Amino acid sequence: MSNPLRICLIQHSTRSDNMGVGALTAAEVDILRDIARDLGRELKITIMDWKGPRRPYVTGPDIEVVDIDRRSLLSPRGFFAVARRSDAVIDIGAGDSFADIYGSARLTRMFWMKALVHLSGTPLVLAPQTIGPFTKPGSKRLARLTMHRSALVATRDRLSTEHARELGYEDVIEASDVALRLSYDTPAPRDPAAPPKVGINVSGLLMNRGYTGKNEFGIRADYPTLIRDLIRFFRSEGCEIHLVAHVYPDADSRTHREDDTAANAALVEEFPNLIAAPRFASPSEAKSYIAGLDFFMGARMHACIAAFSAGVPVVPMAYSRKFEGLFGTIGYDRTVDCTSETAEVIEEKIRAAYAERDILRAEVESACRAGVEKLAVYEKRLRGLLA
Repeated sequence: MSNPLRICLIQHSTRSDNMGVGALTAAEVDILRDIARDLGRELKITIMDWKGPRRPYVTGPDIEVVDIDRRSLLSPRGFFAVARRSDAVIDIGAGDSFADIYGSARLTRMFWMKALVHLSGTPLVLAPQTIGPFTKPGSKRLARLTMHRSALVATRDRLSTEHARELGYEDVIEASDVALRLSYDTPAPRDPAAPPKVGINVSGLLMNRGYTGKNEFGIRADYPTLIRDLIRFFRSEGCEIHLVAHVYPDADSRTHREDDTAANAALVEEFPNLIAAPRFASPSEAKSYIAGLDFFMGARMHACIAAFSAGVPVVPMAYSRKFEGLFGTIGYDRTVDCTSETAEVIEEKIRAAYAERDILRAEVESACRAGVEKLAVYEKRLRGLLA
């Protein structure tokens, strides 16, 4: 092979407590491996990852994980040096963090990393992600500037595309979520006489009323009561109910308010015969488990994407615009909105969707095909850039 293709990934994670961020990383790596194979190039990927207690679950002989912290971001020998010796830097914004709704500290760090890439002279790629909302004049200006200086900008939904254009950036690629590409093991055939397997992804974050406990997401529905009512409904239908966590903080983690497993444990204690899914070692393992279910709903978007891209009838339970943006853009209109709809309306929609799950399965297949086609546009442009 010719000289190696050196790619640096930022705002990705090999060991995030959130399996969704890990799913983005694993899928991005698969896309890069396909491109390198097509180009006949050896691939060397450097993933800049925040230090944490968890061992990386996105690995391979072509991957080097480099821990970053504040010191490495400020040192010329740290992140800047890695960016400078790379052929391209790909930034996925942790999926939805390129916005000013998560606070100034996170956004400042993201702008700083993008600025270092621009200074290094290495092409910056904004991989498919949610862009915005940006509401503050300063963040709007910086977002516009970094997009104009990037070699490629891709969104994963129509709302983000429109927001980028409102900011003054026109050459945006509207793709879809790269996690549609996440690999998984096909489940064994199901016994048609067995009880339906229903999966519920219970968000620890919403059970705890957000990061602050003050309902900063503006959830209208009483989420804990809604979850309990759904459990009672599916039990009355004779279903085998699986509680599927998608965020797994370790003992030393700072994200315990987000812990789905703690929420599941409390529900299993309250409702006998519920099945708590095991702690998954990787995003692909989580998707493989979800693929074996007959119906799914959840407030973690990437848990829903795992079901969706595995062909499982799914009802996403939105707490932000990213849900409707992603699924609506590819023609899947089964999302319920926990910020604007009452618990009664949401439960009614989920009951109806369960009754129509064969219809949903066909809708999932059609919409997923549309999403993969949109994602192929990003892959083609990325391949052209790297070639």
